[in-house]
Amino acid sequence: MKIKFIIFIFSITLVSSGLSSQERKKDTIDDQVVNVVRPYQPTISDAFKIKDTPKLSDSNTVKKKDVKYNIFSIPVVSTFTPAKGKAANVDKAKPVKLYDNYASLGVGTYTTVLGEVYLNHELNSSENVGGYFSHHSSQGGIENLLLDDDFAKTSINAHYSQKLRDFSWKIDGGFDVQSYNWYGLPQNYFGATEANSIDPGHSFSGFNIGGKLNFEDAIINNGSIRFRRFTDNQDSGENRFIAKTSFDVPIQDEQISTEFYIDYIGGSFDKTYTTDDELRYGNTTFGLSPSYQIKEDDLTVDLGVSLVYLNDNEFDDNKFFIYPNIEASYRLVDEILISYGGIKGGLNQNSYYDFANENPFVSPTLLVTPTDQRYNAYIGLKGKLSNNVSYNIKGNYFAEENKALFKSNDALTFATRDNQYGNSFRVVYDDVTTFSVAGELNIDVNRNFTLGIKGEYFNYSLDNQEEAWNLPDITGSIFMDVQISEKWYAGASAFYVGERKDQLLLVGTLIFPDPTPITLDSYFDANAHLGYKINDQLSVFAKVNNIANQDYQRYLNFPVQGIQALAGATYQFDF
Repeated sequence: MKIKFIIFIFSITLVSSGLSSQERKKDTIDDQVVNVVRPYQPTISDAFKIKDTPKLSDSNTVKKKDVKYNIFSIPVVSTFTPAKGKAANVDKAKPVKLYDNYASLGVGTYTTVLGEVYLNHELNSSENVGGYFSHHSSQGGIENLLLDDDFAKTSINAHYSQKLRDFSWKIDGGFDVQSYNWYGLPQNYFGATEANSIDPGHSFSGFNIGGKLNFEDAIINNGSIRFRRFTDNQDSGENRFIAKTSFDVPIQDEQISTEFYIDYIGGSFDKTYTTDDELRYGNTTFGLSPSYQIKEDDLTVDLGVSLVYLNDNEFDDNKFFIYPNIEASYRLVDEILISYGGIKGGLNQNSYYDFANENPFVSPTLLVTPTDQRYNAYIGLKGKLSNNVSYNIKGNYFAEENKALFKSNDALTFATRDNQYGNSFRVVYDDVTTFSVAGELNIDVNRNFTLGIKGEYFNYSLDNQEEAWNLPDITGSIFMDVQISEKWYAGASAFYVGERKDQLLLVGTLIFPDPTPITLDSYFDANAHLGYKINDQLSVFAKVNNIANQDYQRYLNFPVQGIQALAGATYQFDF
């Protein structure tokens, strides 16, 4: 059917071509009548199948030859028998057993005892209970001292936590006891005669209790409270209560992250440095800090402000402060180069507890008042030089009113107390601006080697005080940890502190003081430790501190212990 149709179409084409090729005799088209009887409709019966098999008529075709293959083999006598195939086994690393508890004890020179115990027990899948105990003491023995220099620090803490479906909570409390000596007697003013009448021992004690709450998928994110009682053996006492919470405030389609806190402090000293009058202090601060975060590609900006209200309970004085709270970061080159900066401020609450922990040789005659950090402007660069090396470079500019500075107390020729011989410290306040440049480099090659280096330079400007008392111009540190083998591990650290300034005056009824700043030399303190893991639970260690055996002074007339060695053991266990 299909072939007939093709022939018909081909015939029509030839006729049309012949007609068009004839010479036209007229320019007009004659009328013609075309009668279509019936369009062609092919049927299946019109088609036919070619039944003949095509044959190749080329006479030059070459017939394919048969190819036969033979192997020339010679029999060889052999006793080799191939073994059956066996899948190779992959050596699996033995899983590391982690223990929830440990106890450590070490003893060393200067009759030093160092002990720690950490306990944590899972009552069930949602409840935990635990505690912590630490003790560090030394019988002293610093050369060329006229007064005792022993010390002891002991602390005990316990906690209980529970995790529920929508929130988790934790409560904890602790007790601390510390004892020290005001052993920094200025021997150019006083000698053995005065030293025999001085009892330089003093101690601190205190307890704290508090708790935390964390919520899941709620407007309130978390909350915490803490109460601390701190006292000494000189009839001084301080109470502090802090409550904090953070929550999100929805505004249209945005969230404003907000923090709110209440900070109360109140305390008293039985006497001032030169009189028998009681010295009292106390205030309450309320703080509110809303902030809003903006993210655009590689740029992140936190815009916020801190509002603080101060109520001075002792002097019945109220103040209101507004501080900036702005941070920004921009990824210049992914994780390789990130620039950041900001400007922040705040009202920093000072306390007797904080002063005594930073400098345990303060006298219980301090003036305690908050520091107004008007702003802290900073800018920096951070990132990675490689997958194993990270860095951070930062510049800071602080402006602080009533910044606390430690300064040596005047030595009194008419001293009636054990801390009036120039062997204790007071706190003075001044408006200080500080410029600093800091750098940090961290190298983490693998789990077996880590290295960190830090350094910072400071420049101070003060309004009233002659010097930035006991503040260094340069600080630096280096830390290193090495896993030598599966059993052996080691580490080292070193600290550098630049020069500091202090001042000591001898005051008497007939002596007119001539103040002269004293420069404390910079010092370098190197330390190292080595440990050996006997088994999964027991390991032994050795430590050496102040390897260079420097007799530097951390504070004026307060030298530190020389080279110190300590050895001990640590045991890990589960209940």
